[in-house]
Amino acid sequence: MNPLTGYLLLAALLFSIGLAGALTRRNAILVLIGIELMLNAANLNFIAFWRYGPNPEALTGVMFVLFAIAIAAAEAAVGLALIISIYRHYKTTNVNDVNELKG
Repeated sequence: MNPLTGYLLLAALLFSIGLAGALTRRNAILVLIGIELMLNAANLNFIAFWRYGPNPEALTGVMFVLFAIAIAAAEAAVGLALIISIYRHYKTTNVNDVNELKG
């Protein structure tokens, strides 16, 4: 088995766990954790294809991953701020209980 195949299988497993967590959970924080797992699976794919690609000296995969980590950090900060705001207003983090977002 090629080492790239192992990394891709691990990334597919991480992505599927994150997708299942994001779609089946009712708690908004657990939905964000599922989204973060999916982003980490994409980062693992970037690194695997960079490392086993034709030109691993170019550092393009590392640059993609650093950019994706920065985007994920901003997404987590905004997502948690929204969850805190919704919790203060509705007193719940259940995404099914919040059916309108009018002030």
